[in-house]
Amino acid sequence: MSGVLKLSKLWNLLHSSFWFIPTLMVISAIALSFAAINFDQSSDSNIIRKLAWTYSLGSSGSRAILSTIAGSMITVATTAFSITIVALQLASSQFGPRLLRNFMQDTGNQVVLGTFISTFVYSLLVLRTVNGITENQFVPHLAVTGGIVLAIASVGVLIYFIHHAASSIQVDQVITRVGHDLADGIDRLFPKKIGQDILKHQHGADDIPADFDRDFQPIHSQKSGYVQAVNEQQLMQIATENNLLLYIQHRPGKFVVKNSSLVQCYPGAQVNKQLAKKISGAFVLGLQRTEQQDVEFSIDQLVEIAARALSPGINDPFTAIRCIDQLTASLCYLLQKEIPSAYRYDDHNHLRVVAEPVTFAHVTDAAFNQIRQYGKSSAAVTIRLLEAIATITSYTQTVEQRKALRRHADMIQRGSQEGLSEALDRQDVDDRYDRVLTAIAQTNAAKN
Repeated sequence: MSGVLKLSKLWNLLHSSFWFIPTLMVISAIALSFAAINFDQSSDSNIIRKLAWTYSLGSSGSRAILSTIAGSMITVATTAFSITIVALQLASSQFGPRLLRNFMQDTGNQVVLGTFISTFVYSLLVLRTVNGITENQFVPHLAVTGGIVLAIASVGVLIYFIHHAASSIQVDQVITRVGHDLADGIDRLFPKKIGQDILKHQHGADDIPADFDRDFQPIHSQKSGYVQAVNEQQLMQIATENNLLLYIQHRPGKFVVKNSSLVQCYPGAQVNKQLAKKISGAFVLGLQRTEQQDVEFSIDQLVEIAARALSPGINDPFTAIRCIDQLTASLCYLLQKEIPSAYRYDDHNHLRVVAEPVTFAHVTDAAFNQIRQYGKSSAAVTIRLLEAIATITSYTQTVEQRKALRRHADMIQRGSQEGLSEALDRQDVDDRYDRVLTAIAQTNAAKN
């Protein structure tokens, strides 16, 4: 499983690059050019000329058309690359630098660049084989026809790219894509069961040994970086085989400083260098956060868009409201999932791994805190936040979840009293706040 996590990290890096897919396409174009040329060389030229759909002019015409295709493709590729860089700059300034990764993962842009470059490489390789000497003349008619087909296809790709570049930077499209990523992350991570959880063992913290704080041995990080993934299956296996209790100190998305504690291992006397290396190897660290096991990463992206929209230089509450709507849908969806316990047991009912869980309170803090702080002077944003909390309340399952929502509603209402100067605006906020309290009371009565 450790290898799977590392392969997943490698795939994320490749998927976020502008060179991987174009490189594969260029290699395919090279192979196609050699295959077409070999076919032309091994086949009867008269037979190829009789094919009505093939290009059948002489060497001078073939050189001219291949030169035209190659020259135009490299020009168009340069233009497309320039447009992509401009789109990235606009996305960075308008939505935030953390959103650049989403644009770089856009497969459409990578395929467009790969198509233009592949057509250019294919045309060059075919062009070098066109021999115009009279006594030894060779024109790869089928290969030249392939270049024309690729050029026509490139025109279609160019039309697609113009439309795609214009639509991909629209704020609604960006927010929707991030919302889809968040929903995919929720589906992927919840429920996330390792071994047996506390739902089958009503002990939890009581199963932690009394001398744990005295006898544990910390396992230190070998480098600084963000925890991108934790192989909890591997940790469970190590703990079971060595009769250990592992207390994970950092969940995915948190920053770890070199030589800081990753895991507290009990009993510490059993820890040696080889075991410590295995345990630290279950953590995948990187230079940036990813959505691989970090559900708050996509939430933070939506919050960043909203926070920038609410800045004095932009002052766009409509974009912030759009982000709140997407967060509302995602939190309602999360409440329909099972959040795993922090306490993980083996098949023999022994507590083996304690992991800091992603609680609903943590998620609501990430979703609402910064928007509340930046939007307290906007009546529209404040009202929509309270409406969102009222909507989310009906999906809650526990009293703790409703307490977390009540806490945010209280902070939003108090912030509006400071941030809104108009009395009628404050009255509207108070009306929405009362609706939240009513929704919480009704849900408490229905669930009890």
